[in-house]
Amino acid sequence: MTPFIWGAVAVLLGAIPTARAEEKGGDSGLRVLLSQSYLPADFDEAVFDDLWTTWEEPLRTQAAAASVEDRRQMAMERYGLLPRPDDPTRPLQYVVGPDGQWSMNCLACHQGQVGGQMIPGLPNSNYALETLTEEVRLVKVRQRKAFGHMDMGSLLLPLGTTNGTTNAVMFGVALMRHRDADLNIVPRSPRFDLVHHDMDAPPWWHYAKRKTLYADGFAAKGHRMLMQFLLVKENGPEKFREWEDGFRDIEAWIESLEPPRWPHEIDPALAQDGEQVFRRHCAECHGTYGAGGSYPERVIPIEEIGTDRVRLDSLSPKERSELNGSWFGHHGRDAESLRDRESPAGYVAPPLDGIWASAPYFHNGSVPTLWHVLHPAARPVVWKRSPTGYDQRLVGLDIEEAADMPPGRLTAAERRRWFDTRKPGKSASGHDFPDQLSDAEKKAVLEYLKQL
Repeated sequence: MTPFIWGAVAVLLGAIPTARAEEKGGDSGLRVLLSQSYLPADFDEAVFDDLWTTWEEPLRTQAAAASVEDRRQMAMERYGLLPRPDDPTRPLQYVVGPDGQWSMNCLACHQGQVGGQMIPGLPNSNYALETLTEEVRLVKVRQRKAFGHMDMGSLLLPLGTTNGTTNAVMFGVALMRHRDADLNIVPRSPRFDLVHHDMDAPPWWHYAKRKTLYADGFAAKGHRMLMQFLLVKENGPEKFREWEDGFRDIEAWIESLEPPRWPHEIDPALAQDGEQVFRRHCAECHGTYGAGGSYPERVIPIEEIGTDRVRLDSLSPKERSELNGSWFGHHGRDAESLRDRESPAGYVAPPLDGIWASAPYFHNGSVPTLWHVLHPAARPVVWKRSPTGYDQRLVGLDIEEAADMPPGRLTAAERRRWFDTRKPGKSASGHDFPDQLSDAEKKAVLEYLKQL
């Protein structure tokens, strides 16, 4: 494999070259993500270096006394950005051009950390996109710089009400409104009837196992479908065709990713007991693991699963059909076997490989640990994660729980650090199947899940 891409990048990401990545040339896809700007710049370096001036106290005073390099680290921590291995003063989630312009890449949502360790394809559960965009806009006004597409778009379309989740599904719907099936730009007024809701990005190492994309599995996976978030007005149809080979490489890299191994001790006897419980109660939906394992990719009816249904109801059959029938779905070719999924009954039960690392859980990121998944009645109503903490006992995020939002007036940035499960689209209810298990069985299943 190319020494630079894995010598520089893999060390920091905690990755090693795998046989699958080598066979598919996945290093090329990672290189593309890190170097190719597909979107217009969101801001320049001067804006990023002045963001601290918008922060609340005492953080602003601390930043004022810090060096430029230290302020950049503070900014990256605030917005959920991770340092590039070749230049720790710049984040993996943005491509920084020689002119100092910063353009978001796919790693913004799809490259995070767990316990302070970066794992390739891990969702970014710290990403504070709405806060970053708001504060960029404030600095641009002060510096008398023009607003970009994110600055303007976020005035009409919420980007995410809780750090770590985004309104990604509605991004796609809003962008497709202004295109025909061949991606030609069609001038239309924006929609104001969209059902906005937050989503938790899935682990990319599940991509190879699945045949479909999205929580309700209505679209066939493919390199073209990965490109839909490039639909800004600056990118005409010819750009998508020009960039298609690059996204073939990106897809190959995503398919090469392996689930991370649990880095701590496991009780083998307890895990073995948990496997038997899992096979009896969970495998029908989530599949089996190890030699000869299989994954059914089942859609579970919403009445059966009982989780928050806002995501399911937010898309119409027409919107699903139009995406599948567009250039992204090879004009319907990729979706011929998915016609029944354009009006899905519920959500796809995901694979569970590497599940220990991918907290929070459920499609909306409402459940912070696997222990809480297995104990529905104990799920927190309001919670906030620590920046990099990991709870080995509960297997998931290290959190602070609350019965209500903190008293007093919170800034918008402070409010987004809290997850309030009472808000629309953010419910942590449902998936009550573990209630059938005894406490001993739940403990055993939790131990088994660590080793997947």
